[in-house]
Amino acid sequence: MLFSSQIPLQLMPRRDCRFDDYVAGPNEAVVRALKQVVDEPGSHVFLSGRRGSGKTHLLNALCHETRERGGRAFYLALGTLPKDAIASLQGLEKLELVCVDDLHAIAGDAAWEEALFHCFNRIRESNGRLVIGSRERLSALNLGLPDLASRLAWGLRLQLVPLEDQDKLAVIKLHSDALGISLPAEVQQYLLKRHERSMVALIRAVENLQRAALISKRRITVPFAREVLTAANVEKEHYE
Repeated sequence: MLFSSQIPLQLMPRRDCRFDDYVAGPNEAVVRALKQVVDEPGSHVFLSGRRGSGKTHLLNALCHETRERGGRAFYLALGTLPKDAIASLQGLEKLELVCVDDLHAIAGDAAWEEALFHCFNRIRESNGRLVIGSRERLSALNLGLPDLASRLAWGLRLQLVPLEDQDKLAVIKLHSDALGISLPAEVQQYLLKRHERSMVALIRAVENLQRAALISKRRITVPFAREVLTAANVEKEHYE
């Protein structure tokens, strides 16, 4: 049996992430390097990027690209896994590509580190492709197993950098189009200049506007956006 029957459904690659849907901006070279993984058996990449950098999107896009070329790929988000899911690492070496996200989430956990070390060795021995994602650079991870740190240092290391304002606007438009809403240019500018500027917060704001517009059946304008996002911030502070 290739995978444990206990693997949660959220481990499967998301269906809406493609390379064409990623706004690369200053990360164009990183995206090009990742695309080459599909054509290079035995390749090993460590990809770091802060929350909201699109790291997870790229890992899932790589899984889709591999499948579209007839290969088998699997994505695991370590940040969502229970401790007893270590057994799910068995058999991954039989795939053409394995993407392991959120390595920072298990740094310092001896059981997970040892299991990943052996899993990565098996993938390497089978000439499989391996891409590791983390919010922290490899040098900043508090790994307790020196052999794992050494193994991770063998491959190509890539880092995603924050997007410029024009690229953030492109992401806002791309996401609003995907949600099927019309977001006027002045509303996009308002989000960028008057709202929290992280990509996670900006995308969440677009989603809040979409829900509010559907419920109220109102057009999205700057005053409407101000009203909705102010209410959302008040609610967030109330529950924090």
